Amino acid sequence: MDSAVLLDLLGNENRRRILRLLARKPCYVTEISEYLGVSPKAVIDHLRKLEEAGLVESRTDDQRRKYFNISRNLRLEVNVSPYGFGTKSAYPASQSLDMSRRCPHLSIDVPSGESDGVTEVAEKLKRLEELENELSLAQRWVYGRITEVLDELNDRIGPDVDGRFHAEVLAAVATGASSVEAVGDEVEAPVEVVEEALRTLAERGLVVRDGDGWRVR
Repeated sequence: MDSAVLLDLLGNENRRRILRLLARKPCYVTEISEYLGVSPKAVIDHLRKLEEAGLVESRTDDQRRKYFNISRNLRLEVNVSPYGFGTKSAYPASQSLDMSRRCPHLSIDVPSGESDGVTEVAEKLKRLEELENELSLAQRWVYGRITEVLDELNDRIGPDVDGRFHAEVLAAVATGASSVEAVGDEVEAPVEVVEEALRTLAERGLVVRDGDGWRVR
C-alpha cells in the first residue's frame, strides 16, 4: 500500500483506536461502538475503510455475528528532519531471509527450531521483543547521528542551497564517485542537476576537478 494513503487512513484517531482494540482480540461492531463511544454506523464506516485498505478482515460466527480482526502485519515509518520528509511502509520479511548477509552491522541471536517446547517458544518471544526495543533505540540513534552529520556538512557548504542534496553529492564524491554519472547514480539525480551541485561545491572550495572527474579538496 502507498505510504501516503496509509498515513492518511491512520490520521483518524478512531481508526487508530479500533486497531488498538482489534490487536487485543477480534470484536463485533457493537463492542467497538461501546469502546469508542460512537454510533455503530460510524464504526461500520471506519471498518469499511480499513477493510478496503486490507488492514482488517471479518468473519461470521455460528450466531451470524460478524467479527473483525487485523488481517496482517504492516509497519509504517515516518521520518521528519530539517533535511527531508519521508514515509515508507513495509510488510514482514520472509523468515528465510539471511539477516547476517543483509545487515552486516547487526548481530541477531535468536535460536530457531520447529520442535521447541512452550518454554523455549516463550523465551524466544521475550528475546525478539527485547531485540525490537534495541532496534528501535538504534534506529533513533542513527537518525540523530545523520542529522548531526548533515548539520556539520551544511555548515561547511553554507546557506542558500539544498543542504541535504549537496551533502549527499559531497558524500558521494568523498567515498569514491568521481564522475558526474557515478555521483548521479549514487544520489539518484539527473546529470545536469549533479553538475550544477558540483559547480556550487567547487565555488565554495569543497571539491575540485581531477581530470575528467571530481575529488574532495
